[in-house]
Amino acid sequence: MYANDGFRELDRSECLRLLARAPVGRIVYTRQTLPAVLPIDFALDGEAVVVRSFAASQLVRAIDGAVVAFEADDVDATACSGWRVVVTGLAKTVTEQAEHERLLGAGSRSWVPWPEQVFVRIATELVTGRELVGGRHACGPTRRAQGASV
Repeated sequence: MYANDGFRELDRSECLRLLARAPVGRIVYTRQTLPAVLPIDFALDGEAVVVRSFAASQLVRAIDGAVVAFEADDVDATACSGWRVVVTGLAKTVTEQAEHERLLGAGSRSWVPWPEQVFVRIATELVTGRELVGGRHACGPTRRAQGASV
């Protein structure tokens, strides 16, 4: 990172604090030997990312026992500000009944009422984040201002 590139590296505790308030993230995993990205609601349980899905989902089958990345961000394009956090770690389906019951009450609130709900815990083995600092002067001209079509 260049000292004047407009970004500030976030430490682990800052990253986890920001993740705790993000409503949606994206899970990055391998599907049929290719990278796949899926937006998903989630919750933090301690330092672990927990996602809720249904037992027969392709996502659960693809990520259980695999190393995945999970990313969340908050960007204000008008103010040219925001942050991004990436978690990389092993994803494991929660199989212990008592833990499953606890997460039903405290875990992520699924936007879709899945039958046979399961939880997948993503260990926060590697946590990185960056925050855009400097506001509008750090952004430069926008694509629209330069005449580019959207």
